[in-house]
Amino acid sequence: MGSFKTSVFILVLPLLEGALSNSLIRLNNNGYEGIVIAIDPNVPEDETLIQQIKDMVTQASPFLFEATEKRFYFKNVAILIPEKWKKKPEYVRPKLETYKNADVLVAEPNPPGNDDPYTEQMGTCGEKGERIYFTPEFIAGKKLHQYGRKERVFVHEWAHLRWGVFNEYNNEQKFYLSKGKREAVRCSATITGKTVVQVCQGGSCITRRCKIDQVTGLYEKGCEFIPADKQKEKASIMFAQNVDSVVAFCSEKNHNKEAPNQQNQKCNLRSIWEVIRDSEDFKTTTPMTTQPPKPTFSLLQITQRIVCLVLDKSGSMTLGDRLKRLNQAGKLFLLQTVEQGSWVGMVTFDNAAQVQSALIQINSGTDRNALTKRLPTAAAGGTSICTGLRSAFTVIRKKYPTDGAEIVLLTDGEDNTISVCFNEVKQSGAIIHTVALGPSAAKELEELSKMTGGLQTYASDQAQNNGLIDAFGALSSGNGAVSQRSIQLESRGWTLQNTQWINGTVIVDSTVGNDTLFLITWTVQPPQIRLWDPSGKLQNGFLVDTHSRMAYLQIPGTAKVGVWNYSLQASSQTLTLTVTSRASSATLPPVTVTSKMNKDTGKFPSPMVVYAKIHQGSLPILGASVTALIESENGNTVTLELLDNGAGADATKDDGIYSRYFTAYDTNGRYSVKVRALGGVQTARRRPMPQQNGARYIPGWIENAYKYIIGISTNILDLRDKFNESVQVNTTDLIPQEASAKEVFVFKPESIAFENGTDLYIAVQAVDKVNLMSEISNIARVSLFIPAQTPPETPSPSLPCPDINVNSTIPGIHILKIMWKWLGELQLSVALG
Repeated sequence: MGSFKTSVFILVLPLLEGALSNSLIRLNNNGYEGIVIAIDPNVPEDETLIQQIKDMVTQASPFLFEATEKRFYFKNVAILIPEKWKKKPEYVRPKLETYKNADVLVAEPNPPGNDDPYTEQMGTCGEKGERIYFTPEFIAGKKLHQYGRKERVFVHEWAHLRWGVFNEYNNEQKFYLSKGKREAVRCSATITGKTVVQVCQGGSCITRRCKIDQVTGLYEKGCEFIPADKQKEKASIMFAQNVDSVVAFCSEKNHNKEAPNQQNQKCNLRSIWEVIRDSEDFKTTTPMTTQPPKPTFSLLQITQRIVCLVLDKSGSMTLGDRLKRLNQAGKLFLLQTVEQGSWVGMVTFDNAAQVQSALIQINSGTDRNALTKRLPTAAAGGTSICTGLRSAFTVIRKKYPTDGAEIVLLTDGEDNTISVCFNEVKQSGAIIHTVALGPSAAKELEELSKMTGGLQTYASDQAQNNGLIDAFGALSSGNGAVSQRSIQLESRGWTLQNTQWINGTVIVDSTVGNDTLFLITWTVQPPQIRLWDPSGKLQNGFLVDTHSRMAYLQIPGTAKVGVWNYSLQASSQTLTLTVTSRASSATLPPVTVTSKMNKDTGKFPSPMVVYAKIHQGSLPILGASVTALIESENGNTVTLELLDNGAGADATKDDGIYSRYFTAYDTNGRYSVKVRALGGVQTARRRPMPQQNGARYIPGWIENAYKYIIGISTNILDLRDKFNESVQVNTTDLIPQEASAKEVFVFKPESIAFENGTDLYIAVQAVDKVNLMSEISNIARVSLFIPAQTPPETPSPSLPCPDINVNSTIPGIHILKIMWKWLGELQLSVALG
């Protein structure tokens, strides 16, 4: 592992489903439309890659169709082509398609040589995944030996992405004991193969049959199960899509419920087909009676960013310094967030709309300053959102089509006529980002973002929370290169009662530093400002804007790496500090934080899950201290520590995705979240398969678990389906600890005959003080194996490797970890989140 310098990164996003990705996929008469496959801007130009993508999808469609019993196929796909590639007549401008909402990303391997295809999944069983990742080498068909045909791999990954199923192999635990017999982790259990281990010495390697570990009863370390080339079994694609005979998903008829894989752990022993059958896709379709048509493709090339600000200046904007705060946030966006070369226009509205600026291209600081002077300075009148949007369409169309153009819409008022222009918005092809300011913003506002794939943000009237500046700071381009995007390093606020100094630090790491901006705002009068770089040199030259009540300093060149110190002095007012920067290198990706919530809005008592993905490129950052600051419409803020330990809401340990349940509601409705990440290390190892160690969770609304019910059985299905009738362990002495704590409990399974070859299954249910019960945890298994008194005879090396029946999966982070002790006791470790 290599380490990176300690850093702080901030990102503000709303609590909305799909904050990381907002897929455009829709199912229309059995065919999937709106699929977006994006070629990363850093991929060198290669026209053959486009045809290879087409070939993969075209060949995958009939395979998917047959695997789903003639139910689904790929109907149309958009391929996003980088802006720097050569222009061609057949390449057209995208509409709503962006890199941010791409379903498949084709990108260079990171680290080099790691061409593993994978799907990023954060949620639980049945929840859609985030995105599929392929490399150009894989798309070119150069990894056939490792993964099998690419169209089969695509269908495997599509099942992850669309239906939220999991792998049926297990790279960490490849074998298990079943009634004293060694079995390979696989699905179905009738798949045959051989067990071998490769032994290398010097420059040569030999393959031999696996030996048996006399302590565990399993095969020795390094033993692999190799499926036979010829199989009678047709399932399962989520185990071995590379086997030619495998053309279907495991169903309840052939699913291996015993295999310790992630599908069993996360999906409560259900087969892949059972999960697919429960999906909305399945429920809204019937099998086709004819063969589906071949997929069609559209080639879309990214162009310059076009964005128009549509800003509310109605009478309510005079409340709570909203207009001043709008000017502060607007200036940050124009001076820093919007990328060089972008085209920007501005419209304001009350009862009517006013064009403040036609589209102008941002080529210099002069262009940026000219736009800041157009920000509204007075507020009056009513609120007509549709009027503002129509005016923005007009501004854009004077120079460009509205396809793919962006509109940033800010409003604080209610407008019950907003739905009047929904059809116009849909037909425009524009992407609308909404900023809801204050508790009275129109409830239908977010519909504009949902229908166009835009970002939805919310800011309260609490100036010290810095919500409006954070919202505008999050509006970087969905298509620009990562090196050009504005990254928020700090966002803080203070309400001072007396004259006092505020001292603090901002850390600039080696991956950022270009175009760094320090921005300070106030509510009454300018504070005293002191800023020192890491060498201790005092920084002068803050530009003071007394009208907007803000001061800012642009650091020339690349800011020095290290700790920047600041001191602010003021009395009886509110101050905020915002620091933004860009990547220091076009080739070295910066460490970034992205966030997601699993629900649209907060509603008591149903828990929401906060996710924060912290990566450098595609490599996860591990061991960071991550906190989420969650703000309600009322302006109240809750601080929540996010964890990457595989417990509670966190599906996979050490994947760089930190998560936690949130239930501390003070109202039902809009919430915003600010994520702060400090420290951590970058993994230099091979990228882990996503969700490799996932496990079922106990729902987070049981924060104060009053007691545990531990059920045991020798029949895995009886324990799942008849948990209340299972043998209950005496847990009188087990006092639950706080959420995410690890607990150890020792008991003897005295009521069950636990003999050599016995498989014991164990699950946990949590109960709170008002007798609310969680779902049953994942089911853990312990197999009793007593070594023979004398070691078995070693087979002759000349004997052929025997064929055995085997199945496979991915291991899970067990909510219930079990370890057999030779004293005849079981040790259970329970972690709740």
